[in-house]
Amino acid sequence: MNGLTFLDDTSPPWNRRFWLLLAGVFIFRACFTVFFCSYADLSGDEAYYWDWGRRLDWGYYSKPPMIGWLMGLVGWLTGACDIGIRMTALVLGSLTLASLFLLMRRLYDARTGFLAALLVLLTPANTGLNLFLTIDAPLLLCWSLALLLFWLAAEKPECGWRWAALTVVLGLGALSKQMMLVFPVLMVLFAFASSQDRGLLRRPGLWLSIFGGAAFLIPVLLWQQKHHWITLEHTAHHFNTKSLGFGGWLARTLEWPGVQALVYSPVIWAAMVVVLVFGITRWGGMGRRERYLLISSVPALGVFTLLALRQRINPNWPAVFWVPALLLVAAWFAGHLPRPGMQSWRRWALRSAVVVVVLAHGIVPVVLLTSLKGHKKLAELRGWRETGEQAGKFLEQVPRPGNTFVLALGHRYNAAQMAFNMPQHPRVYRFESSGRPMSQYEIWPGAEERMGDDALILTSKGLPPAVSECFESVEKRGRVQVPLGDETRIYDVHLGIRLKEWKPIAQPELNP
Repeated sequence: MNGLTFLDDTSPPWNRRFWLLLAGVFIFRACFTVFFCSYADLSGDEAYYWDWGRRLDWGYYSKPPMIGWLMGLVGWLTGACDIGIRMTALVLGSLTLASLFLLMRRLYDARTGFLAALLVLLTPANTGLNLFLTIDAPLLLCWSLALLLFWLAAEKPECGWRWAALTVVLGLGALSKQMMLVFPVLMVLFAFASSQDRGLLRRPGLWLSIFGGAAFLIPVLLWQQKHHWITLEHTAHHFNTKSLGFGGWLARTLEWPGVQALVYSPVIWAAMVVVLVFGITRWGGMGRRERYLLISSVPALGVFTLLALRQRINPNWPAVFWVPALLLVAAWFAGHLPRPGMQSWRRWALRSAVVVVVLAHGIVPVVLLTSLKGHKKLAELRGWRETGEQAGKFLEQVPRPGNTFVLALGHRYNAAQMAFNMPQHPRVYRFESSGRPMSQYEIWPGAEERMGDDALILTSKGLPPAVSECFESVEKRGRVQVPLGDETRIYDVHLGIRLKEWKPIAQPELNP
């Protein structure tokens, strides 16, 4: 007995097993989320996106609008509630898992779908995806639905609702993250590569879904044009690189596979690499289903591998392309791909992944309930409630409460965390010393719209003369101090009396 023999039993109702698994995991993660939220605050990005949600628009500084819209919906339903935000991530993650199960059930059978869901659940990446609400949660849901809907459309191309549903999913995915724009390219590539599906290239449904999905971006493009294509300029910075010696280049290049192995669990990641290499080298012997998953994964991962030779790759960039690779591993483990040693691979992949996930969930309570929570690396997730409460007391004591705004200096996270955690949830302005937009706070109107008003100024690194000179006078009101174990979060609090001048942020011009 290897402890995994139940996966070889084809008689049980695998549909029922999956839905029971999903329900059990959802309940466990919901309880874990409540516990986590009682000890850890929102991350800087989550607070930042929540602030976006208070000012809905067709675009934002660095991302398409979907995450702002989601945060706006969550804020409308739950207010400034971190549990509501984190539960939204869990709901999106659960829907993603259900979509992948339905896809694999359609491609193979319910048993293979169950195994695929189990493999996804046992990756550290999935744990984080269901705990933090970032742009990857809606993207992965749309990507998984697109994989399912495109396959359904390819099976029955005369069915209009399948193409229509795919169009909507492609559009919503593009509104979530730019990476979704790659999916239509993979659709066309699959149609070219699969002799059985080449007729799709002559189907109006294929092209209508592609162009219809792209049409969702028209308002976004108009917004970008109005704001000098700021997201394009921001995204271009991700591809900047610097010259390194051989040692530095080698370390940066090896970081790509090393981090991916940690994110997806080492043995599972190794299995993905093995099955992708096997699939490509045996392309002629692969079936239509396997080619679909290979094309959805290999080309993009190959591009990222080449890109890793010149720059650092953020761990989440290739996430959607590992999904079909993971599904292909499930098909291999379920016996749909001939490969020696499959039983041994499956046993060790699942066992090691269980250990990794159990450790990941077990370490969190140990850290949060002991003195380890004082480590400076955890400061970003701790103490923001207390910080906001102390800052809120200063705001309550200003002489002109109706004519006082909050001005946060430093990183954009300072402004976002104050907006979320101060009891008043004020509109927070930010001072950007460079004079160029470096966050969404510089896209929105700045403090120039508050001329004549006072400002509660929060700064952790002193008050620059460029700020104090904008007011008739500035007086120090006190200090916010929140112990965080090894360090203390400190903000000096000043009151700027009557704003008399403020230089608006200059919007960039796109280079021709």
